[in-house]
Amino acid sequence: MKQLEEEITMVQLSELALALNQTESKGVFSKHPKGFGFVHPEDATDKSNDIYIGQKDTKFAMDGDSVTVKVTYPKTEKRGASGQIIKINERSVIDTVGTYRSLSNRQAKSLGYKGRIELFNDRISETLYIKQPLPNVQEEDVVSVKVTQYPTDTKSFEGKITSIIGHKGEVGLDILEVLCAMKIPQDFLPETLAEAEAFSEELTDSDLQGREDYRDELTYTIDGEDSKDLDDAIHVKKLSNGHFELGVHIADVSHYVTEGSSLDEEAYSRATSVYVTDRVVPMLPVKLSNNLCSLNEAQERLTMSCLMEIDDKGKIVSYKISPSVIKTTYRMTYNNVNKMIHQGQEGHREALENFSKIADSIKVAVELHEILETMRKDRGMIEFDESEAKIILDEKGHPIEIVKRDRDTAERMIESFMLMANETVALDFQKKKLPSLYRVHDNPKEKAFAKLIEAAANAGFSLNSDSHQAINFFADEIKGTSSEKALTYQLRHTMSTAVYSEKNTKHFGLAATNYTHFTSPIRRYPDLIIHRLLHLYPSDHSNRTKEEWKERLPEIANHSSEMEHRAVVTERIIDAMKKAEYMSDHIGEVYTGTITGVQKFGVFVALDNTVEGLVRVPNLHTGSPEEIEFDEELSIFTGKKSGIVYQIGKEITIRVIAANKRKGTVDFEQIISDKT
Repeated sequence: MKQLEEEITMVQLSELALALNQTESKGVFSKHPKGFGFVHPEDATDKSNDIYIGQKDTKFAMDGDSVTVKVTYPKTEKRGASGQIIKINERSVIDTVGTYRSLSNRQAKSLGYKGRIELFNDRISETLYIKQPLPNVQEEDVVSVKVTQYPTDTKSFEGKITSIIGHKGEVGLDILEVLCAMKIPQDFLPETLAEAEAFSEELTDSDLQGREDYRDELTYTIDGEDSKDLDDAIHVKKLSNGHFELGVHIADVSHYVTEGSSLDEEAYSRATSVYVTDRVVPMLPVKLSNNLCSLNEAQERLTMSCLMEIDDKGKIVSYKISPSVIKTTYRMTYNNVNKMIHQGQEGHREALENFSKIADSIKVAVELHEILETMRKDRGMIEFDESEAKIILDEKGHPIEIVKRDRDTAERMIESFMLMANETVALDFQKKKLPSLYRVHDNPKEKAFAKLIEAAANAGFSLNSDSHQAINFFADEIKGTSSEKALTYQLRHTMSTAVYSEKNTKHFGLAATNYTHFTSPIRRYPDLIIHRLLHLYPSDHSNRTKEEWKERLPEIANHSSEMEHRAVVTERIIDAMKKAEYMSDHIGEVYTGTITGVQKFGVFVALDNTVEGLVRVPNLHTGSPEEIEFDEELSIFTGKKSGIVYQIGKEITIRVIAANKRKGTVDFEQIISDKT
């Protein structure tokens, strides 16, 4: 009977597969460097519906191409669908970036080409040939290439060099190559620069009309040592009723970047500034970002201010949002403010004396920050301890040091005040029922969270829901235990990605009902839009205006989210590349690291200096020859004889064995130690 049922099931599956053979689906092809890939159907809601495409069934499609695929094997409970690409509808790769390599005379004569391009994009596996390079192209120049012919069974992949990005050996060329490959523009259009240069350095009476005057307030910026685009200043003081007054003053970029201008069009296109190891690619020309819109010390600047009266529980009693003008008292750094906060310790007295005017304000600011931090914790804000790492380069652009910096009180305090202003501005839009942009963050990812619940239970901890209360109770419960690192890493990986939206669907991570981005209009386009709306609505909140913005905001939100993602990916690529280059000088050295990811091919390990590398399975050593098993459900490796378990959060000792700068990868091997 069982055999008959199995035979019937196999017949049914065969019939279904035959029917699906005739089913076509359109989608986007994601290609793996090894040649295979997946098509994500247009109407699919998640990746479980992706269709696997074998290397021989790609029809020479490239990563990102829009394609039509025919399903050859249906999706079942045990495996996903497979198919073959039958048509390429739209090419994603029209121009690309890479390193020029000339062909030998023999190759050139045989193939009919002068050179080839070693592409930055390793998902393009086909060789891109050049028939006739530019006259001044040299070996190993980084170049831009326009595709002139796509590969088929009978044709080669061909391109034409359109420009030379840089010559071999030029400082910073490696980073410039990544920026160009990611299509991040390096220069502004002449008309955009002309608009920026046309603005006067001096404020006029008309500029000040209708603005609150806060020039006599003790206002100060707090930023990093190297920051040049200072878009937020604060003032903090105690009121006679015991409450706090927090003023957050943000550069009024919208005064200069007006709707429909060339400045506005380029700012929208870029949507964000990009911060990489050796440079900033700004959203706005330097005349604005570092000068007219930067709240530089002792300079009068146009701002948009959010004044809040806050009680001793962190609740906003009243607020006022208005165009304004300020004159920054001090340009402070995190280092100096932290010295003032931690006064009394060796070497900290001088900073307090130098900035005596704001000493009382700093003390009140710290008091308010602690109240706000407690308030957010009480309402359920999810917070992870994070450290930043700065890669120090020498004069030739080679990394010589990685400096890890923890977030001290000054950093957390400014973040706390910016969060308060962002929530207040979002609340104002909600109360007035006016169209706006919001920064939203969904609940944790269901599948990842289900795995976390299982892992927590296996470790003897209780986690029964993704509510803020449950998560924070769980975080407190595991603190200080042997499972803390492993479970904290897993918890972090359950978090969704924050995006921009015209719909206020709340911010899970902050446990905030209302949240937007208002505080960084120099470097983020959504913040600029918020400022523009704050100027517009008091004079015009007609139904027609509201409807117009309702239609426009979804596109702005989607584009801004996409450009933010591009910037984040670019920053990660360059960061990984420079860290790999740094570790290439440390081959053979031994470090202690923490496992941050487990895959069937090995474990990822993060070092204290924030470098992450891979220990492949053959390089996992338990101390004795034995087979190591992988459990996909639990995401762990286990030594069959020893019982040694490799899981996220486990500390292991490793030796650096290889580093590939171009791929941004580092390889480790495990060294047996007492911690194994």
